[in-house]
Amino acid sequence: MLSDEDDDSPEKCRERRRRRIEMRRLAVISAASSPPLTPSQNQNEIRSDCSVEAKRIRRAENTDFPAAAASSSPSSSGDDIETSSEPEKNPVFGTMSVSGRSREMEDAIAVRTRLCRPEISGRRSVHFFAVFDGHGGPHVAALCRERMHVFVEEELARVGFTGESEPRSESVSGSSSSSKDEHAEDEEEEGLEERWRKVMKNSFEKMDAVALTTCACGSVGHQCGCHPVEVALGGSTAVVALLTPDHIVVANCGDSRAVLCRGGIAIPLSLDHKPDRSDELARVEAAGGRVIFVNGARVEGILAMSRAIGDKYLKPYVTSEPEITFTKREPEDECLILASDGLWDVLSSELACDVARECLREGTPAPAGAIDLNSGPRIEDEGAGALYPSRSVLAAALLTRLALGRKSSDNISVIVVDLKKS
Repeated sequence: MLSDEDDDSPEKCRERRRRRIEMRRLAVISAASSPPLTPSQNQNEIRSDCSVEAKRIRRAENTDFPAAAASSSPSSSGDDIETSSEPEKNPVFGTMSVSGRSREMEDAIAVRTRLCRPEISGRRSVHFFAVFDGHGGPHVAALCRERMHVFVEEELARVGFTGESEPRSESVSGSSSSSKDEHAEDEEEEGLEERWRKVMKNSFEKMDAVALTTCACGSVGHQCGCHPVEVALGGSTAVVALLTPDHIVVANCGDSRAVLCRGGIAIPLSLDHKPDRSDELARVEAAGGRVIFVNGARVEGILAMSRAIGDKYLKPYVTSEPEITFTKREPEDECLILASDGLWDVLSSELACDVARECLREGTPAPAGAIDLNSGPRIEDEGAGALYPSRSVLAAALLTRLALGRKSSDNISVIVVDLKKS
């Protein structure tokens, strides 16, 4: 009995906590500095994600530090045609992912700043943010984390950009010329949106094909000793946001969600795919499926969402086709929040935006109690002149803490992008 008391002494607890924080910090630094994984490395990581030791990983990431100056020398391949002498900045964001009260960690977060500079964006950087919420095991979410951005990049390389307008000549026709110019701009915007939609739709289709043919152990084609039911029942939601200097493109499949905070107003950039949503219910029934109410609306009484990546046994009732929104960025845009349903089940979009806005607002001191949730390094807050966690990481951490305080029973994963600084 005395030995147990010694093990739980305040000194031992503090020491164990210090070691955990240090391990998390090293993990974040290692993840940020590591090169992209090769296919063989991806398979090894997927296997490790299925291990018991990886089930309750908690992670905080911080990229609010000044980005390294972009090279101003011309690229030999011609891809880098940026003529401005001002270095391009990385987006400012923070993430938090915790297992919460769930016994297994099935969420995954993926962030790729400067994913590529495709022609469709005028050779300007495209930044990739995604939240994946797995079910039936973590392997499909892990696959999405490692492969989705690859498919998006491939698809972006396939499409061209014809949205750049010709220099307009002055016309004496006045309002008639202005009307024609506006009509031409609308057509260009529609054509651009259609190409972005094609990119995201094809990317999700490819990702679903991989999820349906890859086992949790990493074997392709299920040529392994794993039980086929484990693979067939596995799936994941996917909410993916692509950030460009002019637009925010969001593709959603499932009940994870993206919300834009613009001028203090929460604007949904995705709609949850719940089986009892009228249009989704009609689609499922038209495909020959049923929505059965068992602890809520579920497709065939099994899955509590009507769209997902994977879920082989529930095809074609559960589709991987995403719903896509194309939003033009405005000066009033404050932040973008992507999160799994572990957050949205207990927090409204409006409340989440209010919390994030307050955290990101300049001049607002960061509460000292939030520091314990942030395992990443701290930066100097120029306005306060004191050491505080970065504001975007703080926003993600406080949203997570609020969801836990409201008894969220699921994994919680949050990404907060500071659009004012991005």
